[in-house]
Amino acid sequence: MAETNGNATAAEPSGNTAPDTAARAPAPAGQDGPHHTKTNGETAPSETNGDTTPSKANGNATAAEPSGDTTPDTAAGPPTPARQDGPHHTETNGDPAPAETNGDATPDTAARTPAPAGQDRPHHTEPSPRGGSGERAEVPAASGGGGGAAGKGKRSAAAEALAAAVRAVESGERSAASFFNDTPAARPVPPTAPAAPTAPAAPTAPAAPMREQARAAAPAPTPAPVRRPSARPAPGPGGEIPGSGDVRQVLAAGGAPETLAGQVAAVLGERAAEALREDPWQLLAVPGVRPDQADGFARALLGPACEPGDERRALALTGWLLERAALEGHTALESSALREALAKVSVPDPDEALRTAIAEGVVLVFQDALDAPAGGARPPAADGEEAEQPVRVLLGLDRYALAEESLADGLARLAGTFATPGGGVAADGAPAGDPSAPGWESAAAAAPTASAAELIRTVAAHGLVVHSGGEAARAEPAALVAAARAMGLRAYAAAHSEDGRRRLAASLGEAPAAGPEAASAAVTVAALLADAAGPGRDEEGALTLDLLAVLDAPQLDVETAAMLVESLPDGARLVLSGDPGVLWSAGPGRVFADLVAARRCPQVVSRSPDPGPIGELVSGIGIGELLQVEAPGKEVVIVPVRDAGEAVHRTVQLVADSVPRAIGVPPEQTQVITPGHGGAAGTRALNAALKNRLNPGPGRFGGFDPGDRVAYTPAPGRTVPGTVVSADAEGLRLDCAGAPVVVPRAEVGELVRHGWALTAHQAAGMRWPAAVVVLPGDATAGLTRSWVYTAFGRGERHLSVVHGADGALPRAVAEIPFKDRTTRLRALLQAQVPAESAG
Repeated sequence: MAETNGNATAAEPSGNTAPDTAARAPAPAGQDGPHHTKTNGETAPSETNGDTTPSKANGNATAAEPSGDTTPDTAAGPPTPARQDGPHHTETNGDPAPAETNGDATPDTAARTPAPAGQDRPHHTEPSPRGGSGERAEVPAASGGGGGAAGKGKRSAAAEALAAAVRAVESGERSAASFFNDTPAARPVPPTAPAAPTAPAAPTAPAAPMREQARAAAPAPTPAPVRRPSARPAPGPGGEIPGSGDVRQVLAAGGAPETLAGQVAAVLGERAAEALREDPWQLLAVPGVRPDQADGFARALLGPACEPGDERRALALTGWLLERAALEGHTALESSALREALAKVSVPDPDEALRTAIAEGVVLVFQDALDAPAGGARPPAADGEEAEQPVRVLLGLDRYALAEESLADGLARLAGTFATPGGGVAADGAPAGDPSAPGWESAAAAAPTASAAELIRTVAAHGLVVHSGGEAARAEPAALVAAARAMGLRAYAAAHSEDGRRRLAASLGEAPAAGPEAASAAVTVAALLADAAGPGRDEEGALTLDLLAVLDAPQLDVETAAMLVESLPDGARLVLSGDPGVLWSAGPGRVFADLVAARRCPQVVSRSPDPGPIGELVSGIGIGELLQVEAPGKEVVIVPVRDAGEAVHRTVQLVADSVPRAIGVPPEQTQVITPGHGGAAGTRALNAALKNRLNPGPGRFGGFDPGDRVAYTPAPGRTVPGTVVSADAEGLRLDCAGAPVVVPRAEVGELVRHGWALTAHQAAGMRWPAAVVVLPGDATAGLTRSWVYTAFGRGERHLSVVHGADGALPRAVAEIPFKDRTTRLRALLQAQVPAESAG
């Protein structure tokens, strides 16, 4: 790697050092004296967020703290309102400030809290129970049973009925109670997702439905500002959420800030005050409230009756720990891990707590088969019969269990689309699996590369295909979609971000078989699910398409993936394409990695290398090698620093002076990436310094000024870069890639951050002409290969690395590929999909 000082003058050490990581041990509920706890420290049951930096301030996983920008008092007294910096995974760099999530700046209330009273969860079809691998049990010891047959291209009647019921409730067509006695009605169009921030172009595929053609024919009007639908319950008279008044009294009696009343009422419903009096630990359902704070609240309300072993406390903590695990990417936890976590939060009898939680339905129990030992079959039992397959016992919340099982069912349905018995004939009259049936072979022959041709031939014969490769490989699914549209199929490609959609649209327009409207087939996943772009839906709520290629597939969390797969009609083809080296999704699950590991569908690996010095560097990182690359055009620059203060100084010089002068990339096209929000060189410190240099101002609009670069998060796990335009009574007005967006005033603090500096999770799925990656010394404990791979790959023309991590950087690249997650999707797929489906 070329090593220079980035044309920046050296700065004197600022004296900043890694923050104090001393912690205080939690006091069991019911004890007198100071009620201090560790920074939520040892409560999180496992490692963080798959592949980002661990949520650790002192070596112990931390829970989300109530403050967004300052370190809160850790006394167990009143909890403070949380700035909702994101529901997923903690990315810190060692500072003792509240544990930040993976940088998505998404509100906890939108992603990880119980739904407000009267509202249902995101729609997932609950599959029927299965035995064997991936078995779900309602009691601690699940009974056996045979495995169900995998779907062969059709949903079961039960699945259709359940899907119809869930969607009817969510759309408001029927009440939940009506389904207890009535037969479910036909499935209506599912509810829309949060509005996408950009106005999509109209697709005009050859076989497009009438609705799509009408949209294409209409002239494109000037886009109106997107006003994000608020996730908050509708306020009552006076603008207050119903029930907030009574909640305020209860909070005051318990010593908690009354400003939490709206959040509590939103989470617990109109009877929130009564619920808190009966069970003060339900306060843990509010984002940002820690166990020590809930204990202090309970002590104030219950007095001597408050004990560490209170059953209500154990139940609340069990659910809280599993929600914390979901923030770190897990969809379930092993029973031993959950028992240890309960013991760390002073639950006297974790085993009894788990038995109670299972009996009360707070958690579900699953048995997943473990892999066979190396060398083949399991050893026979003493009586000569084959020994039982070993299993692991997992505990999880129904929200993620239903999502993962629904996703597995949907993927099995797609994988079986062309798996007709005996090589029979598909429903359209073409021989099943015949690549030449609709002209696939001629499309493959005209493909621009051998990898694209292989992908086209594979997709011709299979309903579910995995495609992997780097940035250059994105042209291959684009070639597939362009060829399919030229053949008359309704084919679309979806990317994670708006930036990814624009790059995808450019690739579609350059594909050999591209028609004049090929670029309109590029959409974002969010816009597709919200029906804001793409083909629209049929009368049953399914997307009216024949083929969907999803790029940036590693960014799909389990709930988004479940909604996407459930939206695909029978007979459709799905291609999940992505770079296996990047960070996993911001939300729970590891969908792409589990699908690859399950080996239950064909996998096409691209042979298209990423070009240039940056491509060479990133490719080496992907295989665990930190290479020295030749960079004659200063494509890669290393800037050594001694401490965090110097790192901030050098970063500002690079963005404002060195990169524009030496590379020709202006500051607005350079993105800074750092491991976390907190710390002396986190996003907050860097954004403050960059704003002071590039757009100084008083921050008169809630801390923002016109011209500020921001990171806007319209939905969990999705960051949209933008620029502040103005503010008025309606809220903060942004320009997000040409689309006007209005963020309500009450939600600006939750959904908008300054955006000159982002975390790697926020930056995933996007690229800029230049990237400056900051590696301060106090963030080294959280570095992984996937984090470095993702961060270093965000620059197209130039990469500067502000390097203060010393030997931790090559060590992370060589030895720490990712932080694992506990999920069930791989086992579920292996139980449902025949191995021969992999081709």
